[in-house]
Amino acid sequence: MQLTLAAVLAVVAALVEYTIIPYLQLGDAALQPVLLLAAIWTVVGSLEAGLTVAFVGGLALDVLSQRPLGASAFSLLIAIGVASLIGGALRRARILAPIVVTAAASLVYSMLLLLVTSLLNGVSIDGANTMVMPSAIYTTVAAAVIGPLAVTVAMRRRDPERVDW
Repeated sequence: MQLTLAAVLAVVAALVEYTIIPYLQLGDAALQPVLLLAAIWTVVGSLEAGLTVAFVGGLALDVLSQRPLGASAFSLLIAIGVASLIGGALRRARILAPIVVTAAASLVYSMLLLLVTSLLNGVSIDGANTMVMPSAIYTTVAAAVIGPLAVTVAMRRRDPERVDW
């Protein structure tokens, strides 16, 4: 059930990325809701659910943006793998983990997506920093707002309260 919900929410996040997010851009910075959902779900939930969001959301992004099929999915899967490694190392700092994980995953995803699409389309890469950094910062700021809330809710649901007499 969790993986099915992850897949459905990944498609919704991909639709939001191409319908609503263009109106919420700040200069060159665009929010990446599929990456944000996958990174936070990897930290809060499980790696399997995060990979499900990455794969299904990546395919949806490729279909909606008419990129080469699999470019976004591949980049998101690698980024979420990196996010899982970093998230595993940050188990003690659980509240801060989504922020750090999203920052690293956003950089990896953006650079890989730029590299893969430029290689597949035969286009040269010029000014990668100006294309990657604003979106990575914007997505990390969103993770700083949403991530700790998601971690708190997940920790609250997992740990049953015990009454001590």
